[in-house]
Amino acid sequence: MALTDMTVKANNHKDEDGEIKAAPYKLSDAGGLYLFVTVAGGKLWRLAYRFDGKQKTLALGAYPAITLLEARAKRDEAKKLLANDIDPAAEIKSDKAKVQAHKANTFRVWAEIWLAHWRVDKCTRHVDITSRRLDTNILTVLGDMPMTEITAVDVANVMRGIATRGALDVAKSAYQNISQIFRHAIANDTSGRVTRNPTSDIKPSDIIKSRPVVNQARVDIKELPALLRTIDTSETRAATRIAIKLMALTFVRTSELIEAKWCEIDLEAKQWRVPAERMKMKTLHIVPLSMQAIELLNALKLITSYSEFLFPHQHHATETMSNNTILQALKRMGYGGRMTGHGFRGVASTALHEKGYDHNHIELQLAHAPRNAVSAAYNHALYIPQRTIMMQDWADYLDELKAGAKVLPFKQA
Repeated sequence: MALTDMTVKANNHKDEDGEIKAAPYKLSDAGGLYLFVTVAGGKLWRLAYRFDGKQKTLALGAYPAITLLEARAKRDEAKKLLANDIDPAAEIKSDKAKVQAHKANTFRVWAEIWLAHWRVDKCTRHVDITSRRLDTNILTVLGDMPMTEITAVDVANVMRGIATRGALDVAKSAYQNISQIFRHAIANDTSGRVTRNPTSDIKPSDIIKSRPVVNQARVDIKELPALLRTIDTSETRAATRIAIKLMALTFVRTSELIEAKWCEIDLEAKQWRVPAERMKMKTLHIVPLSMQAIELLNALKLITSYSEFLFPHQHHATETMSNNTILQALKRMGYGGRMTGHGFRGVASTALHEKGYDHNHIELQLAHAPRNAVSAAYNHALYIPQRTIMMQDWADYLDELKAGAKVLPFKQA
């Protein structure tokens, strides 16, 4: 007799006296469908069938997740396959393989593979920023899509979604990351499924409107004396004041300063050697340290020597200070919109050029100099004696400006 919902529900592997039965048993329905009741009381739907002269069993799921009605529907689907000379068990196995292949070929999977490969020689902060960009802006849209189904329209939609927030630079970086992930997949997908990079069909400029280039805010050289004195007398915490002063003395990029580690500083040689992986030009950069910079570093060591970083986060020693810390400190000093940490680079460059220092020396110290495979091996150490003198002259000049006395002409090169 065909099963009923009541019969299926009532059978729990116990006899009329409530005693557990000695062995599992079957309750037949029709067309080979039956309910297998285990010793533990589990109820499993099974279909008995013959294919290619062999007796087989197909698992259809467990009750009550699969109801009697649903089990019969699955039986009927299997019967249709058998009528077309298709083994339902093999078909289900094939479907599962397709699902697994689909999951293994999603953008999210390849993004994780690419990130693990790409991050090897990158600084922690750069990796963190890129990971957050992927999680927040890209994977939320493309993450579960198969690589082979992502089109240029999908990439454009990701960029538009970011650009509408006004984050144009983030949108461009997202485009670059998506392109990198597709290139990595094409080069490393041994199955040959990923063969095309949809970013090749569009450019960021096709989606994002260009905006005028705005130079980093910076004071004029005539305003430097007041700024330097303001820094000295500000109530900003000591480590932040030292960071701003070192920006003025070394005119490195903000990220290069706040990510600096004590192991990069050689006080005896009076040099700061910024490793290649932290430099925009990806080559070692040597910063000659003036006596004033050495004095600041000795003072800083009394404050932050507990961390590997010169400028650790105020509450987390294993992280660096935020790149916004210097900007906010200058804002509290009354220089919001007038001066940035990056602005010291422009002020120094202008003053040094005006006073006749060699353009190549200045550009190398700013890490602007063009690099190539031949020059990268030695450019970092080029003109060190001349650059050392230039950096000490610049520090002495800043001291004279801050002193407020009549400043003598800046020492000629």
